[in-house]
Amino acid sequence: MKLEKEIQQSKFQNEFQKLYLNIIYTASWLNLKNTQRLKPFGVSPQQYNILRILRGQYPNSATVTLLTERMLDKNSNASRLVEKLKQKQLVDRCECPEDRRAVNVKITQKGLDLLAKLDVTDEHIQRDLNQITGEEAALVNAVLDKLRG
Repeated sequence: MKLEKEIQQSKFQNEFQKLYLNIIYTASWLNLKNTQRLKPFGVSPQQYNILRILRGQYPNSATVTLLTERMLDKNSNASRLVEKLKQKQLVDRCECPEDRRAVNVKITQKGLDLLAKLDVTDEHIQRDLNQITGEEAALVNAVLDKLRG
C-alpha cells in the first residue's frame, strides 16, 4: 500500500522527505510484525537479537560489550536484556577469568532450542516481504547500505 494512503498525507516537500518517512514507517511496520511473531515465544525482538548473536558465538561466550556492538537496536540496554534472558534460563552469565569486571554471556541449550523453533517461523518473514523479488531485495539492500555510508 502506498505511503500516502497509510499515513494519510498526499504531499511531501520532496522525494527525500517521502523516502525518509517511508523508511521510518516501514521499519515500524516490520518491527510490529516481528514483535507479533515473537510474542507467543515470550521474547522481544531485542532479546531475539541477543540470542541470535550468542548462537553465532556458540560454543563460545560473548561479552556484554560485544553484544552491544552487534545489536541491531543500538538504543537497547544489553545488560538488562541479558538479565531478562537469564531469568528465562535462555542464557548464562559468568565472570570473565581475564577481567573480573567483565561479564561473559553464553546461550543455554534452552535458548538454542527456542531459536530452532523460531527458525521454523522465519517463513513469516518471507511472507511479509513476498511482494518483492530477490532482485528487488538486493537493490533495496544496496541502496540502504549506500544510505548509511
